[in-house]
Amino acid sequence: MAYIPPVALTIAGSDSGGGAGIQADLRTFSFHAVHGTSALTCITAQNTQGVSRVDALAPEAIIAQIEAVFTDMGVQALKTGMLLNQPIIEAVTDYLKGLVDVDCVIDPVMVSRTGAQLIDDNAIAALKKLIPLATVLTPNRYEAEILSGQSIKTLEHMKTAAQAIHGLGAKAVIVKGGGFDNELRGIDVWYDGTTLTKLTTSCIDTADTHGTGCTLSAAITANLALGHTPFEAAKRAKEYVTQALNYSLRIGTGQGPVGHFYPLLT
Repeated sequence: MAYIPPVALTIAGSDSGGGAGIQADLRTFSFHAVHGTSALTCITAQNTQGVSRVDALAPEAIIAQIEAVFTDMGVQALKTGMLLNQPIIEAVTDYLKGLVDVDCVIDPVMVSRTGAQLIDDNAIAALKKLIPLATVLTPNRYEAEILSGQSIKTLEHMKTAAQAIHGLGAKAVIVKGGGFDNELRGIDVWYDGTTLTKLTTSCIDTADTHGTGCTLSAAITANLALGHTPFEAAKRAKEYVTQALNYSLRIGTGQGPVGHFYPLLT
């Protein structure tokens, strides 16, 4: 008898270098035994050294991809990644508002983990309207600063930011500490309106960290699709990312990607 897996959807951009975006998400889904589906929002020309070109798809084309999956296959959980611009964000938000019983992981891709703004101010304003649909919201340090309106330099700052962002409507928030270069590196803060706690694992010393944010949100999505609670999904996802960092890939001449297929190497 054929196996019927849970289905997850990623709504995100394509990374031609294979380290982040749709490519990272689909690999992460696969290694959780979850069937991955996708809706491309943009196509990037990039490698381990950076991004040289970005081309957006039309909002109508993106929604058509999402509808094609939902009307035939069903989806237990989905994530959003790079939505790129205001028209795309608004179209995706309008569609997701109509969904019932689908967990949504929102990776609010606005600023890179190095602090570079990736989308314009109009897109950021539109993205804030997507937040109330989030089962789990996964901002990095700089995105959390924008959403909370406060500077984040300490663990206490991370906690107060998580609480402030939760007030924007997300069911749960993870403020990620991967962008720090001190003792907070790799420490994330979880808040769901009741539980305020640190999520910690061993800190992996590697320069090859491309795709960690995408991989974390995809792993949370996969674990939600498998039926885990949001908090358990987050803990399992963080452990997956830690192990993927432990087996990160030294390819290219820049920042290599994490090793999504590490289970095959252990």
